[in-house]
Amino acid sequence: MTQNQPNPSGTIGPNAITRIAQALRHQHSETLTQQVFESAGLTEALLEPPTEMVDETWVSALHQALHQHLSPDQAREVSMEAGRLTGDYLLAHRIPKPVQRLLKWLPAGPASRILLTAIQRNAWTFTGSGSLEVRHRPQLQLTLTHTPIPRRLQGERPVCHYYAASFERLFQVLVHPDTRVTEVQCTATGAPACVFQVSWR
Repeated sequence: MTQNQPNPSGTIGPNAITRIAQALRHQHSETLTQQVFESAGLTEALLEPPTEMVDETWVSALHQALHQHLSPDQAREVSMEAGRLTGDYLLAHRIPKPVQRLLKWLPAGPASRILLTAIQRNAWTFTGSGSLEVRHRPQLQLTLTHTPIPRRLQGERPVCHYYAASFERLFQVLVHPDTRVTEVQCTATGAPACVFQVSWR
């Protein structure tokens, strides 16, 4: 079991904002996109997309607004597309191509461990003041604690689709194409942490 050090500044990478805007515009109207961002108090972030780290409260507010304006299934689809887009961005701009070639060449087990080491090293960029814990046995499991997405949400179903889709995209490209990442516990449903199971068999 390994765990990252939380980011005391509570900031998150801008993809958590900009990719939601991109997915909203792709799946819905510009008017609805503006309404969601206005409800979140983030109109300026829509007009001038951030390029630096943002306060994690922005992410909490945006996902709260997303669920206020969309059905649970619609919010899920937007969050998942935004997560995949974030994964694509990381593959294009953040993970060196030689490292990607190595991971694709390695068997899935070792590739997964190397990828997760890198993800944990940079987890502060998406967990903010929260944390990521990795357990490899008996089944690969990622646990997110005190992260911003579910912080203002309550419901009967998990809501961290953005995280699940981001992880899944990276694993499908770099570890195994049949990888599935499933959130099995979520703080939005009353669980103590958000738990994701990762499998490719």
